Amino acid sequence: MRRQNHSILVNFFKSEQYFKMSKFIKINHTIKPFNKEISIEGDKSLSIRWALIASQANGKSKSTNLLQSEDVMSTLECLKKLGVKVTNSKYKCEIIGAGLNGFKYNKNIILNAGNSGTLGRLIMGLLVHSKTRIKLIGDKSLSKRDFLRVTKPLKKFGAKFITNSGKLPIIIEGTNSPKAIRYNETKGSAQCKSAVMLASLNTKGQTLINAKKSRDHSELLFKHLNLPIKITKEKKIDIIKINGGNKIRPLNYKIPADISSTSFFIVLTALSQNSKLKIKNVNINPSRVGIIKILNMMGVKIILKNIKFYKGEKIADLYVKSSKNLKSINCPSGLNSAAIDEFLLIFLVAAKAKGVSFFKSLSELNQKESPRLLWGSKILNKIGIKNIVTKDSIKIYGNPNLKIKKKIIIKDFLKDHRIFMASSIAALSFGGEWKIYDKESIKTSFPSFIKKISYLGARISN
Repeated sequence: MRRQNHSILVNFFKSEQYFKMSKFIKINHTIKPFNKEISIEGDKSLSIRWALIASQANGKSKSTNLLQSEDVMSTLECLKKLGVKVTNSKYKCEIIGAGLNGFKYNKNIILNAGNSGTLGRLIMGLLVHSKTRIKLIGDKSLSKRDFLRVTKPLKKFGAKFITNSGKLPIIIEGTNSPKAIRYNETKGSAQCKSAVMLASLNTKGQTLINAKKSRDHSELLFKHLNLPIKITKEKKIDIIKINGGNKIRPLNYKIPADISSTSFFIVLTALSQNSKLKIKNVNINPSRVGIIKILNMMGVKIILKNIKFYKGEKIADLYVKSSKNLKSINCPSGLNSAAIDEFLLIFLVAAKAKGVSFFKSLSELNQKESPRLLWGSKILNKIGIKNIVTKDSIKIYGNPNLKIKKKIIIKDFLKDHRIFMASSIAALSFGGEWKIYDKESIKTSFPSFIKKISYLGARISN
C-alpha cells in the first residue's frame, strides 16, 4: 500500500496539474544544441490596438492569431463592459464595432486593465467622450505606474480625471464637446501618443502631435484604414496631424508574431552552443527592431528572409545562429525606444561579450511593470557580472567565459513577466541551479513561453 501511495505521489508531482499549481520553476541544466523551427503568437501591441480600433468601427472586424494573453483578454473584457459585442476563441476573434462614441454602458462601471499599461493608457483616449463617470483600475504593478503622462494631454480635450496622485485608480468623466488639441510628446512613449490619437478620432477639428520618435503601430493602422492622418518625419520628432469625426471601416487582421516574444528565442539561440533557429512570420516594424540592430552590432547572426508588407507592417522569417565571439557595445541611445522591452535580454548578451558595454538614457525602463533597469543590474549581480548602474544608465563588464555553478533565486519582482522569462533564458544559457518564482506572470504576454522553450530542449522542473 505504501509503495502504491508513493507511486501515486510521484506521478502527481510529475503531472501537469502539479506543474500548474507550483508558483516557481527550477532550471538546473543549460540547454543542449538545437536546430529547429518555431512560430510565435500574435504581437501584443497590435492585438490590443486592433481590438480598441475595431470597437470604434462600423461593422464586424475579424482577427486571427490574436494573442490569447491576460493583457489582451483584459482588453476584450473592458470592451464588453462598454457594450461592445465580442466573440473570441483560440482561432478567431470577432468584434462588432459600436462606432465613434457608440459605447453603451451602465452608470459607475469599473474597467480593470489588469497588468496592461498599453490597455490602461490607450483606452483612456476612447473615454474622453464618456457620458457618465467610469472608474479605471489595475493590478498591484500597474497601480504603481505613472498615468499623469496620459491624463495631462487628455485633459486638454475637455475630459476630467480624478487620480490617486497620478496613479490608478482613476475616475474618468468625459465631455460632450471635446476640442482638438496641440500636444508635445517628449518621452518617446507610444502609449501616450496613441492615447491622444484615439481621443482625436471623435473630436472635430485637427489634432496636432509633435512626438518624439517611438513605435508607430497606431499610425500604420490609421493609414491602412484611410483615416485622415498626415505624418511629417523630422530628425528627432514626428509631426502628426489628425482630422477627427470620420467613420472607421471594419478591419480584418491576421496578427503577425511578436518581436518582443521572439527576442527571448533569438538570445537563447545566440547564447547556446552550436544551435540554429528559424522563427516564422515575425513583425519587424522598424520602430521595434532595435534589438536586432543592437545584437548585430554585438556579433549575433540574425538573417531576415521572405520580407513582405502586411497592412503597413513589415514581416519576415528570422534565422538565428549561435554566436561565439560576442562584442561589447557603446549602445546608441537612438535605438532605445525601438528596443525598450528587450534590454533585459540585451544585458545578458553584454554579460557574455568581450569588453565593457555601456547603455544610457534608459530611465523609461523603470516606468515598466517593475523597475527593469534596477532589476537588470540585480540579475547581473546574481550571475557574477560586474556592473555599474545609475538612474538612467548601466555599464556591464562582460565575461566571455561566464559559467554559473551556484544557486540563484529570482523572486519579488512585482510579477514582471519579462523578468521571469529573461531569468529563464539566463539559466538555460549560463548554467547554475535556478529557482524562478511567479511563473504565472507569463500569462500577461506569452502564455506558451515554457512550452516553447521546452520544445527546444529546455529541462524545467518544479
